[in-house]
This record gives sequence, structure tokens and C-alpha cells, in this order.
Amino acid sequence: MSGSLCKSLYGFSGEQHQHGLRFEAGEVIKVLQVADGGWWEGERDGVRGWFPASYVQILEKPLSVSPLPGDEPGNSPLPEGWQCYMSPQGCRYYVNTFTKETTWERPTNSPGTPKSPLPQKNSIPAVNGYHTSGSPLHQPDQPHPSLRKPSSDLQSPGSMSPSKKQIKETTLTVNCVTFPHPSTMPEQELLKPGEWSYCDYFWDDKKDPQGNTSVSGFEILLQKQLKGKQMQKEIAEFIRERIKIEEEYAKSLSKLSQISLAAQEEGTLGEAWAQLKKSLADEAEVHLKFSSKLQSEVEKPLLTFRDNFKKDMKKFDHHITDLRKQLSSRYAAVEKARKALTERQKDLEMKTQQLEIKLSNKTEEDIKKARRKSTQAGDELMRCVDLYNQAQSKWFEEMVTTTLELERLEVERVEMIRQHLCQYTQLRHETDMFNQSTVETVDQLLQKVEPAKDRELWVKEHKTGVIRPVDMDI
Repeated sequence: MSGSLCKSLYGFSGEQHQHGLRFEAGEVIKVLQVADGGWWEGERDGVRGWFPASYVQILEKPLSVSPLPGDEPGNSPLPEGWQCYMSPQGCRYYVNTFTKETTWERPTNSPGTPKSPLPQKNSIPAVNGYHTSGSPLHQPDQPHPSLRKPSSDLQSPGSMSPSKKQIKETTLTVNCVTFPHPSTMPEQELLKPGEWSYCDYFWDDKKDPQGNTSVSGFEILLQKQLKGKQMQKEIAEFIRERIKIEEEYAKSLSKLSQISLAAQEEGTLGEAWAQLKKSLADEAEVHLKFSSKLQSEVEKPLLTFRDNFKKDMKKFDHHITDLRKQLSSRYAAVEKARKALTERQKDLEMKTQQLEIKLSNKTEEDIKKARRKSTQAGDELMRCVDLYNQAQSKWFEEMVTTTLELERLEVERVEMIRQHLCQYTQLRHETDMFNQSTVETVDQLLQKVEPAKDRELWVKEHKTGVIRPVDMDI
């Protein structure tokens, strides 16, 4: 794996790792090191850093987009600096290699030829900047580049079109999260195929057991972790009770060894009797040491791990909740802007109809004013949609990173408990020398603990949805 090239499926800010590698979707990265836990070290443009393995796909060879060998038959050659490319949907588009300008209209040598730039918010189905068709795309030099599919006309949302065509819905929104429409569902590969990873199966929301309110997939994951935290607490309480029993038993044995019963016995029998009472004192010492080791080697580490686990859960919960609230706020702004645009367009249509009835300077001025307001409303809608998509991309990135962290913490928690239960049984072996078989079955079961298998069974039962969100269309 080391030395291989990979292509980023999503943008990564690098903030989730002390030495994170920042990149955008569609960039090629050289893999330097593969570590356990789903993190890889890579290099891009001379900069090294770590990133989640689920954010990239390994390349057999570097992918690139080459200009089409020829333009449409019968057309004159393209002007200098222009190249023709093909979008994943089979539409030709043109790129100026000097200015980075992109357009759906074929440029000509004629001066003043109008060019319609690629609209940035009428997008083809994409997963946070990565188009699931797998086709290579030309990426302009922009912070968040994305090739968008042209609409039936290339006018801004605030412009009027003489004939409105019905455009098939490509997305739907569920609880402020945008998903691909079932009728246009793109094929989405799992981020971690075959691993039943948390980051693949909890994107959708579902009804609670009473069927009343929706519960997010992340909340379901969080509830599982909270149950794990409760289990740690109860195991620690179990160990604490066992420590008390051992201490009380040691005290009772020590007290019994000091009672002067049958002290008058002499000779060899008296000597044997004295040794028996002494053995009680030795046994009391063994149980006292057992309780002390239980406290230092089992109970204390479990409580420390539980406290750290609780802090991580609180941090993850608040972080994802805040991002989801921000996403809801952005969605509300989009709906408000969409409603305002509809009202402006209706006003423009009404004034246009008035112009057909009566031509006057006042009517023409009203139309100009209405058209300007409609265009402003369209620009505002595009701005709100862009902010919404940014918020959703941030939520998506943090969801992937956080669910992988929850997965890692769950594996650590299970292994931590397994190891300390093994330590408990080992201490039992050292203490209970007369009945070794009592914990042999426990030892055997502890050796068969499989966190990956347990996760697979749990995910199959509780998963909410594997379809990941996409950018909102206008």
C-alpha cells in the first residue's frame, strides 16, 4: 500500500488530526504509511500529513482528464487557449486554459461572443464534491471546484424564461439533509466495504420505537456508546463489591486465626493445630492481596477509562449537534430565499402582462425594477444554497470522522474490559488454588470476544440508511 497513489473522494480540512493533511475532493495523494485505526499518512505537493483512509480511493494509475481529440464535426477550430471536455452526463463543455473560464457554449473567434459560464449550483448528483459516476472531471483552480450539469436554459434563477420546462427532481430533503432522489439514485460505494463500519450505515433518520419523533442515525450510535459507558460503570461496581467481600473475608479469617481455642493441646497434635490456625492467617493475607490488586489493576483502570470515554462522548455529541443545528438554520434560509424568489418572479410576470395590455414608460420602469429585484432574489437564493451545501459538507465530513472515532472507541472499550476481566480471572487463579475450574469457562469465552463480529450483528439490526447526502440543487 505504501507508495501507492490515491484520489480524494471528499475534501478534508485536516483539523481532526494533530498533523492532518488538508486537501480538496479530486486531488491525487501519495500514500506513505498505513496505520491501524483507519488513518493513513500521505504527501501532496510536498506537504505530509495524516487523513482518514475512507476519504480516498486507491488508483491503479493516476487519473486525469484529457481534452477530447476533436470537437463536433463541421465546426471550425477552437480559439487559442480553449479545450473541449466531456461531462459525466455526455455534455460537451469548454475550458480556457489561460483564464480558467468554463462555459457550456462553444467559443468562437468572433469578438464579443457571449459565453454562458457553468452555473455553480445546478449540480449533477454529487457526494460533497465527488461525482459518484466515477468519471474524471476537470477541476478549475477554485477552493471547492465542482462541475455542474446545465439546466434547460442557462439563465440565473432570478431571470424569466419565456417557456418553463418541467425539470425532474434529482434530490429530496429529509429533516434538512439533502439526499439523491430515489428515481435518480446514483450508485454509491461504501466508504469501508465489508467492514460494517459506522460511517456507512447511519446517514438517514428513523422513527423512535413509539413511532413519534425522528431519531438521527448519529443519535442511535451515541445511544449505543452511552450503554457501553453504563456497562463500564456497572462492571466497576461489580469489582468494587468483590473487593469489599475479599477484604471482609480476609478480616474474618485473620480474626479466626487469632482465637485461642484448643490452645491447651500439646505434643505433635498441638503443633498441627497451631499450624492450621497459622494457615488461616496466611489465607487471609492472600485474599487481602487479591483485593488490593483488584483495586489497583482492575477497578482503577476501568474508572479512569470510563471518565475519558465520558468526556469524548460529550464532546462528539455537542459537536455534531451544533453542526446539525447550523444545517437546519441554513436550510431555513434557503426556503425563505426560495419563497422570496417565487414572489419576485410572480410580480415580474404580472408587470410583463400589464406591458402587453398598455405600453407606457411607467410600465417599462416597473418591469426593469421588478426584473432587478427578481435577479437579486435569485442571487440571494444561490448564496443561501451555497452556504447550505458548505454546512452540509462540513457536517458530512465531521460525521465520517466522528463515527470512525466512535468505532475506534468502541473497539478500545471492548478490548479494555476484556483485558481487565482476563486480569480478574488470572488473579482468581492465583487466589483460589483449590478450585481452578470455576473460571476456566470464563477464560475460554473471553478469548473468543470479537468486536468486529459484534459490530456487524449490531449494525445489521440498527442501521438507518447507507445513501449519503448530496449537494442541494436550485
